[in-house]
Amino acid sequence: MLVPALPLAAAPAADANLELTLKVMPALAVILLTAAVCGRLANLVMQPRVVGEMIAGVLLGPTLLGALFPGAEAALFPTEVRPVLYVISTLGLTLYMFLVGAGMDHDARSPGEFRKASVLAVSGIGTPMLLGGAVGLVLWDSLSRPDVGRWEFALFLGGALSLTAFPMLARILYERRLQNTRVGRLTLLAASIDDAVAWCLLAALSAVHLGGGAGDTLRTIALAAVFAAVMLGVVAPLLRPLGRRVAATGQLGGGAVYVIILVPLAAGWFTDLIGVYSVFGGFVAGLAMPRDPAFRAALHSRMMDVVSTLLLPVFFAFSGLNTHLAGIAGGPALLAFAVILAVAFCGKYFGCALPTRALGFGWRESWAVGAMMNARGLMILIFINIGLAQGMITQEVFAMLVLVAVLTTAGALPLYKLALPERLERASAAESTAGQARVTV
Repeated sequence: MLVPALPLAAAPAADANLELTLKVMPALAVILLTAAVCGRLANLVMQPRVVGEMIAGVLLGPTLLGALFPGAEAALFPTEVRPVLYVISTLGLTLYMFLVGAGMDHDARSPGEFRKASVLAVSGIGTPMLLGGAVGLVLWDSLSRPDVGRWEFALFLGGALSLTAFPMLARILYERRLQNTRVGRLTLLAASIDDAVAWCLLAALSAVHLGGGAGDTLRTIALAAVFAAVMLGVVAPLLRPLGRRVAATGQLGGGAVYVIILVPLAAGWFTDLIGVYSVFGGFVAGLAMPRDPAFRAALHSRMMDVVSTLLLPVFFAFSGLNTHLAGIAGGPALLAFAVILAVAFCGKYFGCALPTRALGFGWRESWAVGAMMNARGLMILIFINIGLAQGMITQEVFAMLVLVAVLTTAGALPLYKLALPERLERASAAESTAGQARVTV
């Protein structure tokens, strides 16, 4: 007698969220490990950690890992993982730009300092923008997407080349205790003005590119201007009591952290909603934060390590996944890259050094300023990632500008030390301290 087979129990349904988590976690672990190793190697050769992290992102992409071990790259960064990495990197960039904005100090301490910084800023952003824009006009036929206009491409290229890595510049000066010297104050003020202008240009270009028409473009620009006015004119005064409380205690309480996190995230969401990338919202939210030095110190000590150690390496890796250096092959592409690199370097280096000399500084100090202002670091990567995501540039141009970012940033500190050796650096710091003492007396 045959016994009827009992039905098998249905297999438990796969947990899609768990499966995605099990794919994202190894990707994050590899990204953080690679960033840590490359950052440490960069420090060993007297380079900022960010240079190593930028290179780590490129190594994890198709340029190296994908070329040598395509199966490993596909397994680590499958299609379904990349949107998660994009979201994490966007959150990281929004919070990082928030910290950059919160750390900016526009207060001048000596007569004429702001005027001098403005002169340096105009030359530092104007020279590379004009040269980069001219190169963009010439190379538009061979490098631009067909749906991007000649002037739009030229303005984007000029804007990207005009950036200075303000956070990196500040870190170098603070580590060497030069932030209060004449050179340090001048470059910090000028770099902050440069970057603010560049982000406004990017916001306008995004509005033009995504607007779809003159009416939509003007609406986006108007909403961005209203947003900035509300943040700086309404939200900033409302946050001042919070700044005073934090300054009095020297630390951020739990309630203060909630407010501080919600402001840039809400600002980023709104700017994304109106057609301007979220990092612009985070940057303006940072500018709206209380300006008290104790508040800014508490904010950076609480947030910067988490943002720069956990979130930013994901951004570098995501940038690396979009970087195809093999595309810069052949005579025309290499020639175009060489021209862009030369314009990027000379526009900033000489465009900042010569005006600094004209403002009354010595030649060594002037060349040191040109070297520091020439570092583009993370800022240009953010700029060009937005351009790539919004279809303003091609993968080939993106790869060229990634290389420009790495090379100009790597060259900044060696050129600075060549212009201003340690003994002259100490003398400059001592002279500045003596001058401040005389002013106080």
